[in-house]
Amino acid sequence: MPRFSANLGFLWTELSLPEAIHAAKKAGFEAVECHFPYDVASASSVATALEETGLEMLGINTRLGINGPDDFGVMAMPGRESEARGYVEEAIAYAAEIKCRNINCVPGKTGGAEEAEVVFRENLAFACKKATENGIGIVIEPVNQRDAPGYHFSLVEKGLETIRAVGAENLKLMFDCYHTQIMQGDLTKRLEMALPYIGHVQFAAVPDRGEPDSGEVNYPYLLTALDDMGWQGFVGAEYRPRGKTDEGLGWMSEYR
Repeated sequence: MPRFSANLGFLWTELSLPEAIHAAKKAGFEAVECHFPYDVASASSVATALEETGLEMLGINTRLGINGPDDFGVMAMPGRESEARGYVEEAIAYAAEIKCRNINCVPGKTGGAEEAEVVFRENLAFACKKATENGIGIVIEPVNQRDAPGYHFSLVEKGLETIRAVGAENLKLMFDCYHTQIMQGDLTKRLEMALPYIGHVQFAAVPDRGEPDSGEVNYPYLLTALDDMGWQGFVGAEYRPRGKTDEGLGWMSEYR
């Protein structure tokens, strides 16, 4: 089965980020990832925790924007290119200090407008060039319209279209099984189709986004299929615990 990464944007949120990294190590995760570390922990404190635990930080996100969740990102927002590129540079500086593998460039709620896609591609080209200089990857993630109405893109195929158009070697797809199941389903075939472009995989139960041990997706089957496809990366546990994080980790032993 795949190696698992703990998404600390949702897991152990009662702890500081460095403490959560240690908790993930204790729980048996082999890597970590998070959302927006900038205002909650210094890069130096996170780097220290990663060094102490031997875990790798797989990903962080660019900021949501000056309007927070109402923006849900600005990388595809016309007229806000300066803000978007400032967030890219901030994320790269933070990621470089903690040796983070990827940065998720969050596009925002644009309704998928054609003008917004032009801006998205231009900003991604900028991000990929800057990230390459630091050995960092860029990922983009389809997000479902139920949780984020108006989000710039929600289909795997649309993400692949953007990736091909930008044409940067370090631009990949974040394949979140939760979002894709809600929007499209047919996860095994979509993973197989997108595999050459995938930079990271995440999962959670559908529809409640809880621990991946119930719901409408048969994850033991799906992750076995992912193994059979030759996936060598991690699978990120990006779920909202139904109770305390430690109490809901039984799924990990079952998968192993």
